Amino acid sequence: MARRNLNDLLSFVTVAREGSFTRAAAHLGVTQSALSQAISGLEARLDIRLLTRTTRSVSPTAAGEQLLQAIGHRFDEIEAELDQLSELRDKPVGTVRITCGDHVLRTTLQPKLAPLLRQYPDIRVEFDVNYGFRDIVADRFDAGVRLGDTIDKDMIAVPIGPQLRMAVVASPDYFSKHPRPKNPQDLMKHNCINMRMQSGGGLYVWDFQKRGRQVNVRVDGQLVFNTSPNMVDAALDGLGIAWLPEEEFAPHIEQGRLVRVMEDWCAPFAGYYLYYPSRRQPSRAFSLVVDALRYTKPNGVKTSATA
Repeated sequence: MARRNLNDLLSFVTVAREGSFTRAAAHLGVTQSALSQAISGLEARLDIRLLTRTTRSVSPTAAGEQLLQAIGHRFDEIEAELDQLSELRDKPVGTVRITCGDHVLRTTLQPKLAPLLRQYPDIRVEFDVNYGFRDIVADRFDAGVRLGDTIDKDMIAVPIGPQLRMAVVASPDYFSKHPRPKNPQDLMKHNCINMRMQSGGGLYVWDFQKRGRQVNVRVDGQLVFNTSPNMVDAALDGLGIAWLPEEEFAPHIEQGRLVRVMEDWCAPFAGYYLYYPSRRQPSRAFSLVVDALRYTKPNGVKTSATA
C-alpha cells in the first residue's frame, strides 16, 4: 500500500481549523500557493472535495469535516508527545496559549508570568484577548481565564486571584446632576452604561445581593460596549453609571475621578480562575505557567485546583 503524505494531511487540518489559507500558510511557514497545491493534490488523490472555498472564507465539506474529526486530534497527540520529548532538555520549552480578557491580562497574568518568562526564555505564552466564552478545546487553547461561577464543571479550575466584588460608579460630574442611587430599583431611572455579551448577544443583567436577598435589574442607557475599558472611559467622561468588578475602577475611585455607590448591595463572589481540560501528562512549561499564576493567600498558602 502506498504511503500517504502526512504533510498534506497536516496542511488540510491547519486550513480547516484556521478557516483561511493565509493564516494557515503563516502558521505552517509555507507560501499560500504551495499550501493550495498540497490541498488540491490531496483532494485529487482521495477523489473527493474536502474544502469549500469562497472569496471570504474556507470551510470543510461534509467529507472534510469527517476527515478533520478523524485525524485532527491525532496530530495534537503527536505534538503533545513531541513536547514531552522536549522536556528531556535541560530547560522547559514550549508555547502555552491562553484566552482571557484584557484587564485580567494586564493586572494579573502578565505581572505574574513576567518572572517566569525571564527565568525560562524557551517558554512562550500566547494570549488571545476575547470577552466571549471560547471553546478552549475546539479552538486549541491550553487554558482560559474566567470568573469562577462561569466555568464548566468538567474543567480543572485554578484560582489566580482573590474574591471580587462588583462596583457601581459614576463621575462626580454625573452625580452633580443626578441623585445617587441607593438600591437596584433606583438604577432604572439612570443613564447606565451597558455591556453586550459576545457569546449570546444579549446585555448583561446587573445582579445585586444584600442580606441574602438577590435582585437582578435590566438597566437602560445611551451607551453599550463589549469591552470593559471603554465602559470605564465612558464613566470617567460623565456619560452614565457603570457596573464592573471593583478592581477595574480602583485607581479612579482612590483618586476621586469616580464615585462609588450602593456598596452595601455588592457582595463578594468567586474571582478569576485559570481553567483547562484534564490532561494526563501536561508539559513542564504548562505546569510552570499554572503554578506561577496560582493565587497565594495572604498567609502564604497557595490555593489548590478544583475539578
